Amino acid sequence: MFLIAFLGGILTVLSPCILPVVPFLFARADRSQSSVLLTLSGMVLTFALISSLAVLSSEWVVQASNTGRYLALIVMALFALSLIFARVGSWLARPFVMLGNRLDPATRKMTGPLASVLVGVATGLLWAPCAGPILGVILTGAMVQGVNVHTSLLLLAYGLGSALSLGTLIFAGGGLVNRLKASIPVTAWLRRGAGCVALLAVVVIASGIDSRLLAGISSRSVTAVEQGLLESVPKLVDYIVSKVSAQSSREQGSKGPMPSLAGAVEWLNSTPLSSESLRGKVVLVDFWTYDCINCQHTLPYVNQWAKRYAKDGLVVIGVHTPEYGYEKIISNVRQQVGQLGIGYPVAIDNNYTIWRAFDNQYWPAHYLIDAKGQVRYSHFGEGDYAEQEQVIQGLLEEAKIAKVAVHSAIQTVGR
Repeated sequence: MFLIAFLGGILTVLSPCILPVVPFLFARADRSQSSVLLTLSGMVLTFALISSLAVLSSEWVVQASNTGRYLALIVMALFALSLIFARVGSWLARPFVMLGNRLDPATRKMTGPLASVLVGVATGLLWAPCAGPILGVILTGAMVQGVNVHTSLLLLAYGLGSALSLGTLIFAGGGLVNRLKASIPVTAWLRRGAGCVALLAVVVIASGIDSRLLAGISSRSVTAVEQGLLESVPKLVDYIVSKVSAQSSREQGSKGPMPSLAGAVEWLNSTPLSSESLRGKVVLVDFWTYDCINCQHTLPYVNQWAKRYAKDGLVVIGVHTPEYGYEKIISNVRQQVGQLGIGYPVAIDNNYTIWRAFDNQYWPAHYLIDAKGQVRYSHFGEGDYAEQEQVIQGLLEEAKIAKVAVHSAIQTVGR
């Protein structure tokens, strides 16, 4: 599994979710190899730590994660300004130089390493990779089992794979910069240009524009490659493959009664619902989280089904199960629900209670329950929207026929 986690990390370079942090990393392409390695190391370690802590429900962890993102944006903004304006760079370096002089007056080498690690830590705080099948399996294990050394090492292996692929690209870009160093004016303009791009990236991430832009980019091709990895090492992932289908798996047929919806910390757009109160309705349960790109691709379809078939008896329930710490903040979820135009009930599943009840493993995941309260269909990932709508229509027709039959039987008995 460590090998698969490492290979999954390598594939993140092909994922659209890596795009927001690329400007910060490539802005350091003109630095030494040791500086780039320190930046990547800071990114990997921070990502592994934050992702490990994300499964905790402690309020201080959630707030620290959210605050850390804002601090990271400030650090990145200062970093970008230092590239654009030399005076800003000198001003920012002054405290590090003073610290270096105190630690070792003979050398003044503290500035570079500390700055490199700091940029790496900030990048790790901002980086939220797509939870494809491989990362999804790792995070699911952490949610069910809690924080442990094994999960943290898997996340570290995933981060190392990402660092390897990104480092390769950065060093390639650094080689190009080195060839241009003979022309000082060109190098200066490249540095300022990189700073402008990095500053633009800060604005895009801070404003949430990155999520809206990435929502239009599909990651199904990368997901399919990850599925291939899972299937190519059957001895290591037999259990995982039996639980997870990466690209767009679907299952149909009776799977037992609808699991409990109890355990949500709060409900939005509705009073708390239960499987018993929903009997007689066709129900679509959608597991999602607001910063998941794959979920953002499916939400327009779910929204459309909720509006189109509400009059026919379809009830859509969104179960918001967070992937990262800042997604546990209820005010953030409430804001996103409003911005996304979600009018159907949303259960905030911060403790993963409903997630465990459904034995779910993936974002997004759709479960369709018939009017008798039986789970009849499940679909994981993006795609197959026409098929899903056909199943909805079929279950609604079943419910309608059953209702007419019951009504006729009552009339017959009444006579």
